[in-house]
Amino acid sequence: MQLGSGHKHSGFTLIEILVVLVLVGLLAAMAVFTMGGNSQQRELLNEVRELYLLMQTASDQAVLNNLELGLLFEENGYRFVAFQDEENDWKSSGERIFRAREFPEWLVATRFIESDAPRLASAEDKLRPDVVFFSSGETTPFELEFTVGSDTDYTQILASDGISPIQWQRPGDDGDNE
Repeated sequence: MQLGSGHKHSGFTLIEILVVLVLVGLLAAMAVFTMGGNSQQRELLNEVRELYLLMQTASDQAVLNNLELGLLFEENGYRFVAFQDEENDWKSSGERIFRAREFPEWLVATRFIESDAPRLASAEDKLRPDVVFFSSGETTPFELEFTVGSDTDYTQILASDGISPIQWQRPGDDGDNE
């Protein structure tokens, strides 16, 4: 009886195992890259989500506390201000949740705000907010567009007609959400 003549060994060679491992690694890397998407788009989504939630909170606080809150856009960010009845002036909101925030440098924010809407002008008018959240539940009509640089294919929009709740339109939405 001879062992080597009619008997074949079964199994994988080291080369075959290495080729399979390399292919699995490449497929896993492609899956992570594809599912990960653009990090700036994810960060844009997070920035807009944060502003959307803060605007809703400001609107609710204005009604609950019977005061006027404003959203003031600055060169590279935004902050919330509160109208002081005693002084007839806008002051930075003292609440920590409404602290000043900055946008990343690549984020482009375009504002379309109704210019003749009431805003409660102050004596010096230095802190006159772009959007006012009134104690009546109304807001200044506005539309805010956010993009990654000049990439207008991925535009996030926050908008309100002044009476309806704030709408958040994402790419591919028809605008009837949240």
